[in-house]
Amino acid sequence: MPHDADAKPSWPLFRSLASYRFGLLPGDLMAGLTLAAIAIPEQMATSRLGGFAPQIGFFAFMAGSLGFALLGSNRFLSCGADSTITPIFAGGLAAAAATGSPEYQSLAIALALMVGAMLVASGIFRLGGIANLLSVPVMVGFLAGISVHIIVSQLPGVLGVEAPGGPTLDRIGTLARELGRSNPYTIVIGFGVLAVVFLAETISPKIPGALIGLVGATLAVIGAGLEAKGVKVVGTVPGTLPMPTLPELAPEAWVRLVPLAFVITVVVMVQTAATTRSFPSDPDKPADVDRDFLGAGAGSLLAGVFGAFPVNASPPRTGIVVETGGQSQLSGLAAALIVLALLAFGTGLLQHVPDAALGGILLFVALRIIRVTQITTIYRQSFSEFLLIVATAALIIVLPIQQGAFLGIVLSLLHGIWSTTRAKLIEFDRVPGTTIWWPAHPHIAGERLPGVVVIGLQAPLSFLNAPGFRNDVANLLKTTTPKLMVLEASGMVEIDFTAAQVLLEVFRVCNEQGVTIAVARLESVRAQNAFERFRLYDVLPSDRVFHSVDEAVRKLAG
Repeated sequence: MPHDADAKPSWPLFRSLASYRFGLLPGDLMAGLTLAAIAIPEQMATSRLGGFAPQIGFFAFMAGSLGFALLGSNRFLSCGADSTITPIFAGGLAAAAATGSPEYQSLAIALALMVGAMLVASGIFRLGGIANLLSVPVMVGFLAGISVHIIVSQLPGVLGVEAPGGPTLDRIGTLARELGRSNPYTIVIGFGVLAVVFLAETISPKIPGALIGLVGATLAVIGAGLEAKGVKVVGTVPGTLPMPTLPELAPEAWVRLVPLAFVITVVVMVQTAATTRSFPSDPDKPADVDRDFLGAGAGSLLAGVFGAFPVNASPPRTGIVVETGGQSQLSGLAAALIVLALLAFGTGLLQHVPDAALGGILLFVALRIIRVTQITTIYRQSFSEFLLIVATAALIIVLPIQQGAFLGIVLSLLHGIWSTTRAKLIEFDRVPGTTIWWPAHPHIAGERLPGVVVIGLQAPLSFLNAPGFRNDVANLLKTTTPKLMVLEASGMVEIDFTAAQVLLEVFRVCNEQGVTIAVARLESVRAQNAFERFRLYDVLPSDRVFHSVDEAVRKLAG
């Protein structure tokens, strides 16, 4: 098997091909063929979703596959045009230029280059923690909102009616009024392809249901002459190959793209991290997320150079590579070569593909990304976080999508801040007959020693919760008269400057009131460094820091 990324030097190219053996080639080629069969209709549909010609989606797939193979770490990950990010940047670009116009294309290229640069920088500076900016409930709500956008954007093509403009809710109302004017042939094609893809996925993800549905719909259009009956088709697809190109934009246009590029970058980081952790190269070693950001970034950079749009990791396509026996990025490269051959010699096969078939594929994608099981679980286990799902989905649906996505990130951060500020001071009891001190609980028997108070904060101590910590300690000293107070610090993995000043104040107050203060289980290296850096030992002697609460109590309370 190819070695894991962590076993290699930090900067080799084509990492997944290191120590490659010829015996792995049949599995990679079979996986590549299956991946191409899945990707071709999907990339065409996603490209149309973004307002681009079908061949631009092929450019994106080839760029993503080559870029990730070049710099990425994961052996299986498939990178290309993705329906999660496409509605976001399409909405952002449409606000600045007419969809399909040369300026729209230039903005998409510039956006791909900016997203690629941000991702590469994130990988170089090892900023994998940014992938945690979206909590699971916010990400679930985010995907639900994106799903609604995809469905609303594709229903006109499936129904055979003109696509309405305006906000999403207005478009839903307009579509409801236009149902009576639907074209029955497009409805049969669109929902027929949806049914074929759904059935194939139910039987086995290895079955290229999208390709089967697309071929069947195309043959039906040709055989029954459905173009004459109002069924719209893709039309002529230029057999052009990707060529290096750079956008011609004014500097201020680049600046205006920065917020949108940041939102797209965060979403790509979240999805790339989730994909590479779900399908690790070696289950016994942690995924090299930062290295995979380099691969995804290289994919977007190449997509920009090829005249396409930003790319993203695809969990479903990655799963296909794993299930069909792929062992390295050679699978993705083989699929990219098949797509290249189609562009060079087979674009004539695509001109009669009905738009409704591509819409049916995207309807399936939209329904698949709604995490119904997770939504149900979160609703049952944490109603407040279920409200986060609802709020995030509402923001994505009601507001312009790029603004909703940005506010979703803000909402996730606010939720994290709120969770940290909720941390309260807790008291510890000793488990009878042992030397273990445990957080007091009404249903757990515990004992306390006269004149001894053991307290703790089960969260990083920062400017967010330090004032509350100080007030809780002050109230405790007013209601009790301890001779010894032990701060159980195992949960305080971080201490910032503001928190350090609060600790200094607490230590001084205890000394002034004749209360012996000690710290136990200061386990975090960062917290230990904070004690040194912020000169906490000037007020609390280092011999008052103990490895356990029991040791502190025995030495200081007798």
